Amino acid sequence: MASTRPRTFSHIVGFDDCPFARSHRGDVPVVGAVFSHARLEGVISGKVRRDGVNSTRVLTHLVSESKFAAHLQLVLLQGVALAGFNVVDVPRLHAALGIPVLVVARHAPQPGAMRRALLERIPGGARKWALVERLGPMEPLAGVHVQHMGLSREEAAAVLRDTAINGTIPEPLRTAHLIAGGIATGESSGRT
Repeated sequence: MASTRPRTFSHIVGFDDCPFARSHRGDVPVVGAVFSHARLEGVISGKVRRDGVNSTRVLTHLVSESKFAAHLQLVLLQGVALAGFNVVDVPRLHAALGIPVLVVARHAPQPGAMRRALLERIPGGARKWALVERLGPMEPLAGVHVQHMGLSREEAAAVLRDTAINGTIPEPLRTAHLIAGGIATGESSGRT
């Protein structure tokens, strides 16, 4: 039986949201850093509602309507939610774009705290928690924690190995984070 080689992903977009004040309500800018191998090819941006429900729709539109759409092979997310608790429906994003999605977090998640926050403080929190549960638990991999849709654990490990040039966070996410911080505060901050 012949073994199948894991796919490689050379054209990747990584998304992160801009920092915002705890008291902020309304829209929060989101930045996508588009990479071809280790080179930044471009930036896409949009806005999602703080604690809203439009992140999946906005990310789908940003990717599919960009000039980079035909070449993109993978979406990276800095966590499963943007703009507070605007939870991304990762299976729906994967299905709509037809490309894999890899969710990356620097630290081990605290699902109990997230569940309580969603169910006790966020309108529509039960639906959002169901999206988080549907994706399954985050798993440790290559110094970070991940969830993956449309790619194997082995392929996810290869993505991290190939793109985490300056630490453990993939360069598309690190760059999106730096750009988002620069937009929101006038200068970027340190860690992603």
